[in-house]
Amino acid sequence: MKVHTRTISRRSAALGALGVSAVLALSACGGSTEPAETTAASGSAAAGDTTLTMWTDAERAPALEGIAAQFEEEKGIAVDLVVKDFAAVRDDFITQAPTGKGPDVLVGPHDWLGTLVQNGVVAPVQLGDKAGEFSEASVQAMTYEGQTYGVPYSVENIALIRNTALVGEAHEDFADVVAAGQAAVDAGDAEFPFLVGLDPKQADPYHMYPLQTSFGAPVFERGEDGSYDVSKLAMNNDGGKDFAQLLADHGDQGTGVFNSNITGDIAKEKFAAGASPYFLTGPWNIPVIEEAGIDFAVDPLPKAGPEAAQPFIGVNGFFVSAHSKNQLAANEFVVNYLSTEAAQDALFDQGGRPPALNASFEKAASDPVVAAFGEIGADGVPMPAAPEMQAVWADWGATELSLIKGNAADPAAAWEEMSQNIEAKFEG
Repeated sequence: MKVHTRTISRRSAALGALGVSAVLALSACGGSTEPAETTAASGSAAAGDTTLTMWTDAERAPALEGIAAQFEEEKGIAVDLVVKDFAAVRDDFITQAPTGKGPDVLVGPHDWLGTLVQNGVVAPVQLGDKAGEFSEASVQAMTYEGQTYGVPYSVENIALIRNTALVGEAHEDFADVVAAGQAAVDAGDAEFPFLVGLDPKQADPYHMYPLQTSFGAPVFERGEDGSYDVSKLAMNNDGGKDFAQLLADHGDQGTGVFNSNITGDIAKEKFAAGASPYFLTGPWNIPVIEEAGIDFAVDPLPKAGPEAAQPFIGVNGFFVSAHSKNQLAANEFVVNYLSTEAAQDALFDQGGRPPALNASFEKAASDPVVAAFGEIGADGVPMPAAPEMQAVWADWGATELSLIKGNAADPAAAWEEMSQNIEAKFEG
């Protein structure tokens, strides 16, 4: 898969997709954007006593203004968009929703879901036939313990970005990627063979996950329906220990491919400067790479072990507060308005995140970068939304960092100790 983006930019494709969506909104092609009628919500509107409050962030607010205005015009129900600090919005929602001071509708990532459900602050939504209009993975991500709690609007995942001026072809195996990167360094064309941003305290299990899954060591076991069994940690196996050895072999005291001194910002800066042929990252860094004038390709994730490399996928969506006094109106807005092509097209144009709605994604995928990320994400797995994940990240990241720094004399033993510590938290 090779994508040169100096001639085709994601931004121009997004604007083109928005233009198409405006036409489609006036026609029957590609699915109707006319919301289904909800008698109860219409009754509230007739009474003129309903105003919905929605918490969002500064990035998404502009895209939501038009949908909110349409809802008010057609239903007589105003939507007050309140811009919040995204770093604090989840905890604020959990604290304020039960007091009646929280919003009716919240936008956020799916991995908040388990904590929100556990705290009793979100209500299930009924997508009905609309569920089939979204990517299966996005609906699965918004489902917790058999109940769907949100309307998805975007799906994102990481890929391997390659500087095509430094390495001319894609490689499927991580060993070949490393060899090609090192060849560029040896030739004096690059400073780093491979870049991935690492947190100085927690490394980055999220970005490293595709390499880990290629060893057959997923974080939790999964049922036939794709749901996680968070009582069964699945990465404490021989594959997980082989992955631990990989981190040590390519860490600070090994090849240096995984460099504990390279943060996310440094990795982005160095790749944009042409200092490496590879950057393991997501679509959020593509604009910087494009602006730097780098000829690049979006490659499938390489596998380090015998199995396919599966990334985590993250899904953003809309939740309805369980404490909303306007449940019917809030559901009407979320299920029948924020699920339309017009809404999902506008959100893509504003934030560049690939849409969860199939019809919107097909238009967005006229940009080959979006198409490439979407193809890779199709083989991904939703990041676990269970609250138990909070007991996993700290030990997982700290152990990965220790392995990369070369502080673990026996990588397999360090991985075993990590797993036992996590399992002990579950039991406790």
